[in-house]
Amino acid sequence: MSDGGMIDLRSDTVTRPGPEMREAMARAEVGDDVYAEDPTVCRLEEETARLTGHEASLFVPTGTMGNQIAINLHARPGCDVLLEEGTHVYRYELGAMSAWSGALPRVLVGRAGRLTPEQIAEAVAPDVYYMAPSALLVLENTHNHAGGIVMTVEQQTALIRCAREHGLRVHLDGARVFNAAVALGIPAERLTAIVDTVMFCLSKGLGAPVGSMLCGSAELIREARVVRKRMGGGMRQAGVVAAAGLHALLHNVERLADDHARALRLAHALAEHRGFEIEPSSVQTNIVIVTIVDGERTDTVLSRLREGGVIADTMGPGRIRFVTHLDVDDHDLERAIGVVRSLDTA
Repeated sequence: MSDGGMIDLRSDTVTRPGPEMREAMARAEVGDDVYAEDPTVCRLEEETARLTGHEASLFVPTGTMGNQIAINLHARPGCDVLLEEGTHVYRYELGAMSAWSGALPRVLVGRAGRLTPEQIAEAVAPDVYYMAPSALLVLENTHNHAGGIVMTVEQQTALIRCAREHGLRVHLDGARVFNAAVALGIPAERLTAIVDTVMFCLSKGLGAPVGSMLCGSAELIREARVVRKRMGGGMRQAGVVAAAGLHALLHNVERLADDHARALRLAHALAEHRGFEIEPSSVQTNIVIVTIVDGERTDTVLSRLREGGVIADTMGPGRIRFVTHLDVDDHDLERAIGVVRSLDTA
């Protein structure tokens, strides 16, 4: 809660652990995770595998590392990785798939972040020796850059089926996959069990201070542990932070619906303002992206919001992102809406 201070809506990564989560961290039983001897990490990995419908999982420091480990497992150097142009692994991971794995992104332009099976089939490289072979399809659910939109099980399954028909493995960047599951009213397993690997973040809407999970078969996760160490991600008494992740999975999943409801209320307020353009029905989870319509500079609008006590973030020229999360309650949201309503962008 903001307690009358700044209301930070830049991201759901800004949350801070509350008293109960801190208590769980303080009481955590620990060991050396590089030796696979941290009992709290082991419990987190077992619970995560169960929730996602996979044989095993691995605790990693960041979502980017989880995604890049998966790409390293699935794609040899010189292989194509098919993905939508707005995906996190392409836009926000510093070309890591090429730097770490020698993989080439084959970028497809989706509609509202979504691809079609026809696009995938057309993009797969033909089986000739002088073209880079296609190895992997990366999906993102929810899709951050497209405004937190959700792929349904049916949409995701159609893409996966097409990928498998063409011999591709499938990795799901599910950084906010529990948001997708809550929005759809289904267990996360229905979205995660159908891919070869899935990564999700504990440190976004779930509210843990650090950490992400990579899930897959027992064989893949054994290999992933080696790649994690190679990338510098081996951790020692990591149970202290793993305990926060366990607490988050037990207590902070169902409450994601509150974030979604608040995001929708904020979207309606923004839609009523003459300086912004947004279709509230497009807001499905906790991310609200608006377009500035009166020609005002993005940094100027962000400065005026901050002067009113609201921090938002840019998504490029003329686009601003607001993200609701567990540290923003109804009182904070009404304050933020008040700032939006009083904002003069003329």
